[in-house]
Amino acid sequence: MPELLSTPFGPRATADDVLAGVDLAGKRMLVTGGASGIGVETAAALARAGAEVTVAVRDPAAAAALIDRARREAWAGQVRACRLDLADLATVRDLARSWEGPLHALVANAGIMALPHLVRSPEGWEMQLATNHLGHFALATGLLPALRQAGAARVVAVSSGAHRRHPFEFDDPHFERTPYDRWVAYGRSKTADVLMAVGIARRWAGDGITANALMPGWITSGLQRHLDLQTLQAMGAADESGNRIDQPHYKDPRQGAATSVLLAASPLLEGVSGRYFEDNQESPVTIDGTGDGVAAHALDPGNADRLWDLAEDALRHSDSW
Repeated sequence: MPELLSTPFGPRATADDVLAGVDLAGKRMLVTGGASGIGVETAAALARAGAEVTVAVRDPAAAAALIDRARREAWAGQVRACRLDLADLATVRDLARSWEGPLHALVANAGIMALPHLVRSPEGWEMQLATNHLGHFALATGLLPALRQAGAARVVAVSSGAHRRHPFEFDDPHFERTPYDRWVAYGRSKTADVLMAVGIARRWAGDGITANALMPGWITSGLQRHLDLQTLQAMGAADESGNRIDQPHYKDPRQGAATSVLLAASPLLEGVSGRYFEDNQESPVTIDGTGDGVAAHALDPGNADRLWDLAEDALRHSDSW
């Protein structure tokens, strides 16, 4: 294994701290889910550093505040919005086909977490896996010509520490034979995010494209919208009245976006690919899936190849792709 990459940025560094002194003029970047949570702070930091940033969201009107803020504060880079519903592959296809020119970074940031009941996409995929992984896989592969055109493009997959407890289940990925569990489904989808980065690193290096995954940390955001009060209280994230509690280990969205922009735009990551980062540092491998770090099952090249084949097959058989 190569030596773990370290950076001068600590866990509380913000996205702007990571990009201080970095000039992204002339770079074009796409951030999914870029109108809320850590996505909006990822997009904002990239644009302030000079990048032309497109935020891809289900409702482009949700990005109006971000676009207005960019204009009022005269950021160095422009911000625009486009429609994307990762669970609707027709919108993924339309975005990929309409993109013109190079794409220097794709930040696969959007996601859903802990759907209380089993829901399937039109392709028959469990919805968390369909949204968090298949939609982003389709977007990345659809934008491959634009990534190639950039010459040294980057793909960033926002994962979660939840991946450590749940290897990808190839025999029953969509809970057709086993009872649905919202946390198992979420963890598997986040393992799939890391495996996508490994797969891209293995396949697209010859095109100058790198890919890495990350854990942003604990952040209060809309990602938790499907969690009931009892669950939030058990996590220590809400009081008896339902008011949210940010514990000491929680980050604010600007800090949560730091590792995303590190992977998307920092010169420190030039040529680095197929790795997993947390708190702005590359994470060590954890064999038993406990503690910090990245689980060995998420970096396994065999798993990455199997999942790549599974996703490609889903796209081939989709009426929307």
